[in-house]
Amino acid sequence: MNNEKDGARRPTRLAATALMLALTADIALAQAPDSAEATPVAAAPALPPPAMEVKLDTVTVQRGDLLQTVDAIGKLQFHRFADVSPQVAGQIKDVLFAVGDAVQEGKLLIEITPAVRAESSRAQMARLRAELADQQAQTDFAELQFKRQTQLKAQNATREESVESSRMNLSSARARVDAINAQIQQLEATLKFDEESRRHKQVLAPLSGTVVAVNARAGQTVNIGQPGLPLMRIADLSQLTVQARVAEVDITRLKRGMTANFQTPGYPGRTWSGKLRQVLPVPADGTGEQGKETFYNVLFEVDNPQQELMSGMTTQVQFIVAQAKDALLLPANLLGRRDAGGLYQVHVLNADGSIVARTVKIGLRTVLQAQVLSGLEAGEQVLAGPVPAPAPQPKPLAPAGAP
Repeated sequence: MNNEKDGARRPTRLAATALMLALTADIALAQAPDSAEATPVAAAPALPPPAMEVKLDTVTVQRGDLLQTVDAIGKLQFHRFADVSPQVAGQIKDVLFAVGDAVQEGKLLIEITPAVRAESSRAQMARLRAELADQQAQTDFAELQFKRQTQLKAQNATREESVESSRMNLSSARARVDAINAQIQQLEATLKFDEESRRHKQVLAPLSGTVVAVNARAGQTVNIGQPGLPLMRIADLSQLTVQARVAEVDITRLKRGMTANFQTPGYPGRTWSGKLRQVLPVPADGTGEQGKETFYNVLFEVDNPQQELMSGMTTQVQFIVAQAKDALLLPANLLGRRDAGGLYQVHVLNADGSIVARTVKIGLRTVLQAQVLSGLEAGEQVLAGPVPAPAPQPKPLAPAGAP
């Protein structure tokens, strides 16, 4: 029974298989293109990927002012000042001004009580005049004695010894008169000096300005020409002097009258100017010895009408050696090496993206910038980095059917 059943099922499976094969063939024929219209195509070669766009670093040529300078460090100091010293010996009675006070020329600053010695000098003068009168009388008497002895000698009425004695007495009397007159003259000079000194018991301001130092106090004893600090110092603060220390390698570039600009930490962003007045011809203290670098002091004045600047302030000074106004400027680090003709080569990026080489002539140059005299125009873009390599070109397609 089973064999009969298996025999009946086998034709059915074969028919199903044949039907599925026929359907598959029909679908393949329906999807295949017309053999008459199909054309064989050669395989395309692989192209290199398109070159990526590179962003170039450029600098724009611009106009501006260029300064060639010598830099130095300096200090502000007084330009015009006067020290007040005693002109009479005595004791300070009063000090009328303190540091920072403004004074006018001729104003009373210090009052001194002179040492008392004029009265004793006058008493000595009176004594000398009395001695002179007495000695003059003795001289007159000696002259009479000498005349009488001379007359008696002519009459042979006296001895020679008497005549010579009278002559000696007269000479001695006259010498004593001369000595007393000399003492009187010396004492008169002393009295005149004392009287002059008494008129200087008031110490007056020698100029208009500001009191910047006081070394006097009430009760202090002073003498004429005494060593040490002055009693008072007065300075005109409307103008100060900048003393800058310039290195030996730069000092020969400086000339009298050139402009000097400076800044000070006390006023950030502000600049003051002056004209170089003097280069001191001797090295600055403490330089040029035992292998030390040599520096020289350079002086110039600056107006200070508002008295904002003060003595002792530190200054960063720039002496302008040369300058170019409204010049074409290019960063100095883009120039590279100079050729035999003194020119430089740079690369310019054109508006269409092409890069061309340019030869430029340079004028003034500093560490940061250079003046372009020819070869570039304002607004042009100069490459700041290396010139990029050209992008690789794609290979042409092989013709169809080529092996």
